[in-house]
Amino acid sequence: MTTAAEATIRSIMASEPFRRAIATLAAEHERTVRDIVTLTEIEAPSFQEARRAAAWREMALAHGLEDVEIDAEGNVTALRRGRGNGRLVCVAAHLDTVFPPGTDVRVRREGTRLLAPGVGDDTRSLAVILAWNRAMDAAGITTRDDLLFVADVGEEGPGDLRGMRHLFTAGRYKDRISAFITVDSPDMDHIAVGGVGSKRYRVTFTGPGGHSYGAFGLVNPLYAMADAIVRLGRLQVAVKPKTTYSASVTGGGTSINSIPNSVWTEFDLRSEARTELERLEQQFLSLVDAAVTAENAARSTRAGKIGVTLQKIGDRPAGHTAEGDPLVQFAHAAIEAHGFRPDFEWSSTDANIPMSLGIPAIKIGSGGTGGRAHSLEEWIDVEPEASLRGMAAGLATVIAAAGGLA
Repeated sequence: MTTAAEATIRSIMASEPFRRAIATLAAEHERTVRDIVTLTEIEAPSFQEARRAAAWREMALAHGLEDVEIDAEGNVTALRRGRGNGRLVCVAAHLDTVFPPGTDVRVRREGTRLLAPGVGDDTRSLAVILAWNRAMDAAGITTRDDLLFVADVGEEGPGDLRGMRHLFTAGRYKDRISAFITVDSPDMDHIAVGGVGSKRYRVTFTGPGGHSYGAFGLVNPLYAMADAIVRLGRLQVAVKPKTTYSASVTGGGTSINSIPNSVWTEFDLRSEARTELERLEQQFLSLVDAAVTAENAARSTRAGKIGVTLQKIGDRPAGHTAEGDPLVQFAHAAIEAHGFRPDFEWSSTDANIPMSLGIPAIKIGSGGTGGRAHSLEEWIDVEPEASLRGMAAGLATVIAAAGGLA
């Protein structure tokens, strides 16, 4: 952490406007909790975020944000103008959850705990970024730079960061954003400065099929698939930068007494480094071909050969924001100043997209505590003191990133 970043954060925290903003966060804490509940109880599976997006849009309009709109991909964008001639700093939280349609998303309250699928990842953050805007308005805070608040779609697995891709490559603000903060989960103890890249494939192996006894000796796509999995499992990959792979989901077949016509497996390839991920991907594609070739050579192809179809179902770019970047330094100084001990980490979040484009980007938490993310027992604790401490740290980060107090 640099002395300059510490001084900036101290100056912000010592200012009367910031103190008024924190007082507003405290006074309106229950309103923030109500917003969390309202948004959580609107289903938002990836690709089905429209109802929640519409609700967040109405909240943003009620908060006085400008140019509030839903873009072509489904992201909600809302502008808070700075004093002019500054940069544009984006603050985002994602709308989608991992849970399928029909999941019971009603919030149950047990003391200061809220329990519901998706309540912490990432619905709390959607409410918190609105609370930050309210607090700045009440305190009369104007930043140097414009702030773009975004409730984005498609962050979770199958969404493949589609909302961020659109925002940074095709949307209205694609050439203006100079720094990016995604607020994701309550966790204040980690700042994500690295984006883990991933390539995901669904690989389908096909063959002629037949009776398991009568057609014995024909090529079997399940053997080819098993061979590919074993070959993958023997690959040696980099430990640093961390690089991983997994054969994760599988299916297919006809019956217990049939040579299958078709089987499939989904594969997940990851790395902190783009070059390592590309190397792993090429090795993976080669070993799939080798497994097919080996099976066609091992057994009879008189009724047909083994074929393979590769469908890419995920492609998240790797990226990194240097720990010495001012954005990272501001976040670390602000979070540490509020009593946390943040570490830097790598993860896969909306920040991957701007990181991969060379735009400074980080992931921070929304404050408070939580657990059991991605499960039906997901929970957050909205106890005021811990919640407000994290929200204050996040707000100080945002103000510093946007050029400080005008």
